[in-house]
Formats: sequence, structure tokens, C-alpha cells
Amino acid sequence: MKEDLKSVDYGLEKIFDGAQDFLPLLGTDYVEFYVGNAKQAAHFYKTAFGFQSFAYSGLETGQKDRVSYVLKQDKIRLVLTSPLNSESPINDHIVKHGDGVKVVALWVEDAHSAFEETTKRGAKPFMEPKVEKDEHGEVVRSGIYTYGETVHMFVERKNYNGQFLPGFRQWDSDYNPEPTGLKYIDHMVGNVGWGEMNTWVKWYEEVMGFVNFLTFDDKQITTEYSALMSKVMSNGNGRIKFPINEPAEGIKKSQIEEYLDFYEGPGVQHLAVATDDIVDTVAALKARGVEFLPPPPQAYYDDIPRRLGTHMDKMKEDLKRLQELSILVDADEEGYLLQIFTKPLQDRPTLFVEIIQRMGAKGFGAGNFKALFESIEREQALRGTL
Repeated sequence: MKEDLKSVDYGLEKIFDGAQDFLPLLGTDYVEFYVGNAKQAAHFYKTAFGFQSFAYSGLETGQKDRVSYVLKQDKIRLVLTSPLNSESPINDHIVKHGDGVKVVALWVEDAHSAFEETTKRGAKPFMEPKVEKDEHGEVVRSGIYTYGETVHMFVERKNYNGQFLPGFRQWDSDYNPEPTGLKYIDHMVGNVGWGEMNTWVKWYEEVMGFVNFLTFDDKQITTEYSALMSKVMSNGNGRIKFPINEPAEGIKKSQIEEYLDFYEGPGVQHLAVATDDIVDTVAALKARGVEFLPPPPQAYYDDIPRRLGTHMDKMKEDLKRLQELSILVDADEEGYLLQIFTKPLQDRPTLFVEIIQRMGAKGFGAGNFKALFESIEREQALRGTL
């Protein structure tokens, strides 16, 4: 199965000329998780994924109600935050949702303007523009709510030369495992409730100036038992891409329904992180104990040459090695891509990570949907939630 290209032109100028320029975004600044034990979570992400110690905020820096560990790998920054007392509102988020993404921070030139432009278009404020200073300069941050309790924070750091943010100090650690080749966040996927996808598509269009450049319906994303629908939203320069999923009717419970049940509402389903060598990255992650979804059947790999067509001649990777690692392959008009998905990273079947390598392709692996979702359903069956 290939992505429907009838209404999609992968020339960047044409994809994004519908996006408005009132909210110029420079990239993803950081992603903040609210977790039950930030110290232990940091050790996990360092050990399993190869992140490095970067910055710290807590009692030692004057922060009294929370602690945050910042991890870095290439252009990816993860902030892991836990409450330090029972009165912190962070507790409510963790009790309801478990460990999960609270903040998707976006790097901007002007955080005041970003807040003004989005709130006047209907965004619910999370944090009014705030200037944060230390001896290294100043950072301006502001924030708005998106789906569920998830927040977009706008971060303006052009006048700052410090480690991360005011209130943080450099985090020196004797334990910094080797990186695993993760480069940057390719996209982040949100799950929303029944009938809510188009509402949030409209919100991203009107509030953020994004454009819907790719749509998958329940005929494209379906298996024998379940289905879902998805629309991919992107900002004007294509650096920020947010697919939005909602459940669709099926014989049994879809993965989106399972997520919504256990996360207890809409939220970030997964982060897709890019690598330049998915074979080496996945091999390293598996050696460190990262668990991936079970492999598709032999017939999936037998069919790859047919599905890739002329792109097969350009493929540098060995198919046998890809099969050994359970890596999926797909192609669009521009090239091919390789991807694989972890199992949930916490006990609740909610947040997971996708590893992706793009070899020209700009799609999202539509040809892998059936194999991928059948793998997820096998895991759901083991959990008794299918």
C-alpha cells in the first residue's frame, strides 16, 4: 500500500505554501516529560538510548517544588521532571496519565509575538511571556495548551549563552554511555478522542498557521480487527510535523483507544527520532535492552522488492540484516525510508519511540501500516486489551 499522492505534492514549496507565516518556528527546542522518578528515568534514557547528561535544576539550584534532569543527544533535548512534594500540581498529571509528555517546546525568534498571535486566534494560555535571567543572559518563554493537557512552549533564546535555561546548571556525570546515533526529532504524533481529529486539524491551521499536507483514512490504516485515521500537520518551513490520530470503528479495540484508556485522555503517542544509520542504531539499542515490536512475517520482507520498485536499486542496506533487526521499509515518489517502533517505554501502554531513517522519502511509512498495526495488535492481545 502506498500513500495517497493525489492531493499531495512533495515539492516543499507546494506542500507548505498554505501554511501562514505569523508563527515562524525554528525547530524543536526540547520535550519535557512529567515522570514519577526523574533521577531513575534519566538513568534509563542514558543507559538504553545513549543520551548524555546536560543540565540540572532542583534543590541545589533553588528549585523547591520540582527537579528536572536535561538529557542531550545531538539536536535532541529531553527534560525529565518530577515533583518534590505532594502539593506540586505535577502530581496530578502523573497520577492521571502516568509518565508522559507534558511540554513540546518550540524554538522561536519572538516568544511574546508567538503568544500574542496564537492566543488571539483562540489558543488557551498556559504561561504568559516570562523573561528568565541569569549571568548568561535571558530567555523568554510563553506557552499555550494544545490537545488534552499537552503544552506548546515558545522559547526565545537569542540573548542567552547559558547551558540550557536560567535556573539550570551544567550537569556533570561520570556516567555517559556512548550515543546510539539519534540525531533530531523527525515528528511527534498525538492521539485524540473519537471525532476530535478534524477539530485539532482546524486548531493547528487557525491557531498555529500549520497546513494539513497528508491524510490517511480508516481504509488505509486498517487490519482485520481495528482501524484509525490520521492527518499530518506541518508548519511553514516543514521543520515541525505533528501527525494527529483518532480511533475508527473496528471489530476490536484499536491501539488509539487503548492509549486513550490508559493515558486517560489525549496526549503525545510517540516521538519519531531520526538516525543516519538505522542498522547500527537499532543494533545498539537492542544490545542495551530496548524492546521493539515483534517482527512482521516472512512475506513482508519477501514483498519489499515489489513495493520499493526502482528504489530497490538504490537501497544500500542488506535486506537480511534488516529482517534480523525487524526494521520496516517503505517508499514514496521521492525515495525510501526505514523505521522501527519500540514497545511502550513505561508500564502503561502509552508513549513509545519510533526510530526512522529517511533516504529521500518524505512520507510516514504508509506501506508499513498493516504490518505495524498487526504487530501492535499481537502485543495488545497479550495485554488483554485488543
